[in-house]
Amino acid sequence: METIKLTIDTKEVEVPKGTTINKAAKKLGIDIPTLCYMELKDMNIENKPGGCRLCVVEVQKRRNLAPSCSTNCEEGMVILTHTPRVLNARRTVMEFILSDHPKDCLVCPKSGNCELQSMAHRLGIRDIPGQEYAEMSTYRKDFSPSIIRDLDKCIMCRRCETMCNTVQTVGALSAVNRGFMAAVAPAFEQNLEFSTCTYCGQCVAVCPTGALTEVNHVPNVLRALADPTKTVIVQTAPAVRAALGEMFGMKPGTLVTGKMVTALRSLGFNYIFDTDFAADLTIMEEGTEFLDRLNRHLKGDKTARMPILTSCCPGWVNFFEEYFPDLKDVPSTSKSPQQMFGAIAKTYFADKIKVDRKDLVVVSIMPCLAKKYECQREEFSTDGNRDVDFSISTRELGEFIKQANIDLNNLEEGEFDDPMGESTGAGVIFGTTGGVIEAAVRTAYELQTGKKLERLDFTELRGLKGVRSATIDFDGLPINIGIAHGLGNARKLLDDVRAGKSQFHAIEVMACPGGCIGGGGQPLHHGNSEIIKARAAAIYAEDKSKPLRKSHENPFIIKLYKEFLDKPNSEKAHHLLHTKYFDKKKKIIVKQ
Repeated sequence: METIKLTIDTKEVEVPKGTTINKAAKKLGIDIPTLCYMELKDMNIENKPGGCRLCVVEVQKRRNLAPSCSTNCEEGMVILTHTPRVLNARRTVMEFILSDHPKDCLVCPKSGNCELQSMAHRLGIRDIPGQEYAEMSTYRKDFSPSIIRDLDKCIMCRRCETMCNTVQTVGALSAVNRGFMAAVAPAFEQNLEFSTCTYCGQCVAVCPTGALTEVNHVPNVLRALADPTKTVIVQTAPAVRAALGEMFGMKPGTLVTGKMVTALRSLGFNYIFDTDFAADLTIMEEGTEFLDRLNRHLKGDKTARMPILTSCCPGWVNFFEEYFPDLKDVPSTSKSPQQMFGAIAKTYFADKIKVDRKDLVVVSIMPCLAKKYECQREEFSTDGNRDVDFSISTRELGEFIKQANIDLNNLEEGEFDDPMGESTGAGVIFGTTGGVIEAAVRTAYELQTGKKLERLDFTELRGLKGVRSATIDFDGLPINIGIAHGLGNARKLLDDVRAGKSQFHAIEVMACPGGCIGGGGQPLHHGNSEIIKARAAAIYAEDKSKPLRKSHENPFIIKLYKEFLDKPNSEKAHHLLHTKYFDKKKKIIVKQ
């Protein structure tokens, strides 16, 4: 590999040809500030438009300052990164950015976790010269069921555009207008709700300001908790327990399952349940659906569509409804664990505790922003009453706990309530890419072969490679499995299915990179794959610690079928736990 030598702040460094000044400086431990730059190493993605100009440096023998994130090093370069000229330029640029930025930091959802705010503090800006003469852009907000977009706070870093178009291939965002009215917005409609947005929330996860934030359901939850006529129950997704601790100073990958339960009880929820229970239920429905299709396919039945696609992820469901509506009969019809839980809670459980479904409030805590949209879909309600009333993100839960002055670090370990708090290890691993299909294999193998499965850890289904494949031996019957995380990777597999080239029997798809552990509602990881790996390790550790690790062995699932559902994919189970898909994503008008 050809290398070049240069000098940065009087220090010599040797780097491969094609290295940017910013990366060369990092090699020397020199920190150059930037707002627009973003690197996702595992995906080989860099957002380096050089647009914010905060990363400018002086290059000897050049007249103009150079943006370090997008300028490649050259042999013999002499670079100075923090001269008075550079510092003055950065300060001036930041003042221009702030001159057209709303000053509502006290009530902004990103306050305290805003990169623009932190950068202003770092550059020592305490006033904005000429602000009284600056023409502020008009108040422009865009509401959707999951994401709020405040165009006045967009600084044109274009990180969201890179995530949406390059990583996810959704194509919902692009740069529009110039000058003070410039912003990144949905093409054509300029409204998220009527765009191709899947609500995966990856744009929110990378936005450095309050331009993109989640719709906040916590005030609704608080009102329900304060209402003595309501019984409020909560379900917690598997990925939440592996990330919530980060908001309280714990290391990534610290499991806080028991402490989280205790915190939720302190917040006033009447019952605390585990979405892992519903994940086990999903495996029973989705697994038997897969085996039914597989066996009909093996007998030559051409109506048995293969491969079956998992349907747990609402961002993924939105994606195929938008881009692959001709394949809407290919995914499993099983609802997601969130919606299965809601359906059972407002029928089976409501009857057990003698509460009318209208007085039972079901709250979900999810790593995902698309869940906010999913619970509002018209088909997931009865007579206008939603199966899941509100969905809050891991980040929102962390802030809620802090508001209640609860110190998560010092809480005792609590236990989930019965009957929907008992789960197996198979339910836990739903939280990471490859986990849903691994959980399905553990059950489908035994149901198909009638033999006990001795090997429970299918490591060939694990990892963070964007597209993976493996063949699992079902006692002489080879089952070909495909896995994709990130919608850009999912598109590759779906293109093959559409073209009739897919050799898979089953495909798992999760919209977010890493799966739910990297969801758009999780504590921000800024593209750090080590954090994602630590969360995945925590998920697998909890799986191993469980006394039961196969969904069909969950005693409460067995009891649920015996008392209420009859059997997997029965008429009643199909009515409550299955859904249908549409040629175009349902549009929901959110009234603010």
